[in-house]
Amino acid sequence: MKKLRLISILLVLILLSINFSPASAQDYSFRIPSETVTLFLNADATVTLDYVYVFQNESYAPSIEYVDIGLPSNIDYNSSNITVEVNGNSVYSVSPVTNGFSVYLGGYSIGPGQTGTVHIRIPNINGMVYATTIDNLDYASLRYSPNWFGSQYVNGTTQISVTFVLPAGMDSAEPRYYTPSNNWPGNSEPTSSYDSQNRVYYQWYAAQGDGSQQYEFGTAIPASYLPAASLKTAPLVNLSIDWEAIMPCLCFGGFGAFFVVIMIWGSISAKKRRLQYLPPKISIEGHGIKRGLTAVEAAILMEKPLDKILSMVLFSTIKKNALEVVTKEPLKVNVTDPLPEGLYPYEITFLTAMKEARPVDQRKGMQSMMVDLVKVVQDKMKGFSRKETIAFYEDIIQRAWAQVESAQTPEMKGQAWDQVMDWTIMDNNYDRRTHDTFSHGPVFLPMWWGRYDPGYRGASMAGAGSSNVPSLGPQRTSGSLNLPTLPGADFANTMVNGVTKFSNQVVGDINSFTGNITNSTNPLPKTSSYSSGRSGGGGHSCACACACAGCACACAGGGR
Repeated sequence: MKKLRLISILLVLILLSINFSPASAQDYSFRIPSETVTLFLNADATVTLDYVYVFQNESYAPSIEYVDIGLPSNIDYNSSNITVEVNGNSVYSVSPVTNGFSVYLGGYSIGPGQTGTVHIRIPNINGMVYATTIDNLDYASLRYSPNWFGSQYVNGTTQISVTFVLPAGMDSAEPRYYTPSNNWPGNSEPTSSYDSQNRVYYQWYAAQGDGSQQYEFGTAIPASYLPAASLKTAPLVNLSIDWEAIMPCLCFGGFGAFFVVIMIWGSISAKKRRLQYLPPKISIEGHGIKRGLTAVEAAILMEKPLDKILSMVLFSTIKKNALEVVTKEPLKVNVTDPLPEGLYPYEITFLTAMKEARPVDQRKGMQSMMVDLVKVVQDKMKGFSRKETIAFYEDIIQRAWAQVESAQTPEMKGQAWDQVMDWTIMDNNYDRRTHDTFSHGPVFLPMWWGRYDPGYRGASMAGAGSSNVPSLGPQRTSGSLNLPTLPGADFANTMVNGVTKFSNQVVGDINSFTGNITNSTNPLPKTSSYSSGRSGGGGHSCACACACAGCACACAGGGR
């Protein structure tokens, strides 16, 4: 009887220890408000990865004691060189695990309801860069999926920033980028500029990312910037094939598939080629920055899409009281007669084209304007550095947006936007930034708005003949200016969609329109009869044999 009672007591104690053990009763549950990933492609073909995570632990969850980071399985790195900081405090416990490593936070664990910043840096990773060919030139290719965490642990959305920093000394026209994987919720075209060490960088951003989702990014640079011996080659696929069984199919299906691939490749290559309207000789390096370019000329130098450039010219002529939109659909305009003073030659050509009654004649005039613009920019850039000049105007674009975004009131924001709108349109993230900046309140419209939007023309546009919004001095309020307002979301949609709608009505297919200009400003070079043409996929396809191994993806995400 005593033995039975003792066994019962022991069973109860065991059950209690199991039921009330925090480790077994709860799993991790946290949010990641912010994730910043920076990949440095070093001059020796190694890669340095830098992660900064902000973890917000749920109040009901156990402390976050471990953070797992996934890495590709076919790479080489020294785990003793990894550095970890938690809220600025160094942590030294790093242990290898399958496809990555685990960091023990120890005394800096993130408790329930607490927020902590974890900074992890993995230097000098070998084996992530592959030799490839793009446009018959030798390139080094790198594709990588940053670390992600298990979906059972992560709640909410994450602001994700991914930056690839390339070796110093490159012209911005030399590297390529791969379009992020299809599920990437941010900008597919990265922001590109130079850092303080003259290194080209690509940056992607998503305001509503998912910390438990795998995203893939990539870049390719001329192989001459890296040691040839350090580049990996894509592994060959060893397949055992029964040639007798499939030979009858090859006679028909094989050649058909071959020509289908050739046609698809040719279509993609031709489309990319049509959009390169700037002649290569404009990239011949000079010295110093060419200041004084208009926003439109700077956009040509940066080879911005021509629908954006056309819209920039449209707005500049409206602001100068040289043109008025009568109806938007179908598009009808009135050109001021006589023309006001102070117009640029390309604006005069634009207005002359808009006077034409037939769309085909308008398109011819627009193409003539663009061809002349390219030649003007080419002449102005003689002796100057294209790389330094582009960096200079990229900085102007970012400062223009900062001026608008930092405005304290709707009136000041509207005024700031009116002053710098030509530069803001050039931003690669124009659509997103316009919605983010203006969608949450009323927008005070500039006085020329009625000449652009017939629906807002009338008594509320008193003073519309003036091309500038008067400055808001301390004794003058928006009420005295009598400026009309528009709901922010409506304004943002009007500005973002207006670019596409205008180009569609004036020039039709923008790719065909750009191609006609490219044929004049940047025609195809003459090739020998034995030339094999172009190969590869420009900057937007992985030339590796195997999607993961050949492209050095981080196929295993960490997460604990």
